[in-house]
Order: sequence, then structure tokens, then C-alpha cells
Amino acid sequence: MNPLHWPVRMHIASVGVSKFCFLFSLAFCGFLLLLIPALQPPTRQVDLPQPRPQVRPARSGPSHNARVPAVSVHAGETDPTIERNGSSAGQGGSIENEVTRTDNHIPKSGTDSKRGALPGGQVAGRSGSKPRDLLELRDIFIAVKTTRKYHKSRLELLIKTWISQAKEQTYIFTDGEDKELRMRTGANIINTNCSAAHTRQALCCKMSVEYDKFIESQKKWFCHVDDDNYVILPSLLQLLSSYHHSQDVYLGRPSLDHPIEAAERVKSDGSVSVKFWFATGGAGFCISRGLALKMSPWASLGNFISTAEKIRLPDDCTIGYIIEALLEVTLTHTHLFHSHLENLQKLPTDTVLEQVTLSYGGFENRRNVVSIVGGLSLAEDHTRFKTVHCLLYADTDWCPKLKPHHKN
Repeated sequence: MNPLHWPVRMHIASVGVSKFCFLFSLAFCGFLLLLIPALQPPTRQVDLPQPRPQVRPARSGPSHNARVPAVSVHAGETDPTIERNGSSAGQGGSIENEVTRTDNHIPKSGTDSKRGALPGGQVAGRSGSKPRDLLELRDIFIAVKTTRKYHKSRLELLIKTWISQAKEQTYIFTDGEDKELRMRTGANIINTNCSAAHTRQALCCKMSVEYDKFIESQKKWFCHVDDDNYVILPSLLQLLSSYHHSQDVYLGRPSLDHPIEAAERVKSDGSVSVKFWFATGGAGFCISRGLALKMSPWASLGNFISTAEKIRLPDDCTIGYIIEALLEVTLTHTHLFHSHLENLQKLPTDTVLEQVTLSYGGFENRRNVVSIVGGLSLAEDHTRFKTVHCLLYADTDWCPKLKPHHKN
């Protein structure tokens, strides 16, 4: 072979090798591209957040001129009148936690036309609507305000009559120790250590203790009465069952036909005028737990006394001030509560046992009692409480037994 041809052959050979390497590289790269998807880890499925049903928010409390409309509930939502987690607001937890689980009062439709309306507020009465709360007597905290000097003349009559039917639910708030009465009757007597004087400060002191004891009890309803009230328990239970304890409910009867006006001390150097309705304590009133919890900043742990001093009014007026003026919740007026300030003789006889509370006149007006006939004379029963009790609970051992009627 001619040595001169060697460089040409070597050049051709190197070109061939280069083409082979290029093609091999392309093939190898293509192979790697095919392998890359197989070598990647599988893609994880991400759960997208599901849209939550929307609930129209309710205001913290109704104004004096309008009530809060019913809250709309979409599919899958819980009825807003029932607390979360299926527990009632009264079954444990702090006051703050309980307040967040309560809703505004939704007025029930329909009222009893017999009761009529007091001016300036809603009317409470019985109706054919479905009860809002599965309520039992044990769910009600009944506070009776009294004083040591009335233990014998007033309190023993109550313990003998209606309190005997609700001994575990009734708490007597007084200003003096009475171990003998406690041992003899088994009543829940609480010595508030407040003054025995009938002053604004003494009355507010007792109401402050009543409020705190109710919150501790975790019961659904707080009802306050005086030591000259007879509570017709079946009527009370039926009335409160028309509402739900988590709603904002303030039930009672005003002693005035117009809102009270008070000077609210804002600062030490000035005051403003404030108007509000209040339910008189002499006839009794009831407050739902949902509303009572919202009263906490102005009522709990002694704050009630300082709140009362701000307007310089008694305990029942202070209750109305907190609820109507501060929380803007309207008093629901009812004719089913009665005090000794009314003309009780005008109450129709056939409706006496349908009322929630009754009262009687004092020494200056002993004839101011309900007109009801029973087995006891007015001399034997000047308050008519015993007669009412025997008509309600005829099997009471001290009630007179009606003699059978014999034909001639």
C-alpha cells in the first residue's frame, strides 16, 4: 500500500467513529428521557378545601325598636338555638365560653289574647306553638329574697306551701342565720351577710349573691321572687318552655306604665340620662341563662353593686338597666306575674291558677288578695296562699278534705 494514502484512510476512520459516538449519544439520551418519568415518585392527590355553608351573623342584642330576625340555617348546619358539641350552656365551662355559645332571643309567634299587652314591650303568654326547650323543674333556679325578721311571718308560709313542691330548686337569700329553720324545714337557706336594712345597697347586695349562686348552679333559668309571692310551678314551667334558655329572654311585669329615667354617671364630673324598662322584683322576673351570662361584666363577683351605684337605683331597676340599656335586650312584658301593689281582687277568679306568681296586701291593706274560694275561710287563710295551694295539690296532708255530697 502506498504510504501516502494512510492519512486519508485514518481521517475517514475517525469520521466514522465520530458518527457512531454521536448516534450512540443520541440513543442513550433518548433512553434516559424515557426512564425519567418512571423514576419519579407518584404524584400525591391533594384534598382541596370544601366550601363551608354560610350562616347569617346575628347581632349581639336586639334594639328597643326591633327584634332580631330568625337566623337562617343552610343544609348541614346545626340549629343555632342549640349549643355546639351537643351540650347545654349550663353544663360546665367558663362564663366566657358559655357566652359564645348563646344566641339572641327569637320571639315566638302568637300570644294569648286574654293577657293583652303592656305598653312598650312584647307580651308573654301561652300559645299553641311548639315548646322551644325540653324543660324540667330541676332546670330552674328560684331565688327568694327575704330578711331575718320575716322568717316566721312570711317565709314559713312559703315553705309550707309552694316551696314544699320545689325544695331542691328553691334558694332562700336572707341576711341572718337561722339554723333552727334550716334544720326543721330542710330548705336551702343562704345567709348573704348583707345588711338587714331595706336600703338600695342592702337589696343590691342580696341580688349580687343571687346572681353568682345562679351562675354556679349551671341551671337554665334564673327566677327571682320576693317572700310575699306564691309561685304556681306548673304555670312557670309552661311559660319558660315557650322559649329556649340559650336565647336572650327577660320576662317580667313593670310596675310603671312607662320606662324609668335615670341619671347614668359616666364620670365623676358628669352624667347622662338613660331610659329603660324593668320588671319589678315584687312580682318576680325570670332571665334565661344565655342572657345572664352576657350580664357578667356588670353583675358577677360584686360588679352588680358598683353598677347599681352608677345609676343609684335598687336591685330590680339595676337588672333592667343592665339588660335593656347596656345589652339592648328588650323586656318581654307579661301579665302572669303579680305584686302586692296591684288590685289583686280584680284578677278573674277562673284565671287565678293560670298565673305564674301571686301576692297579697300587707297589714295596711290585708283585703288585697285574690278572690278565690276553697275549703279555708279568709280568717284561716288571709293571704289565700293556702287555698291556692290546696286547689293545686289537694293531697297535701294539712289541706281540708272535701266532704262527700250526700243526697237526701
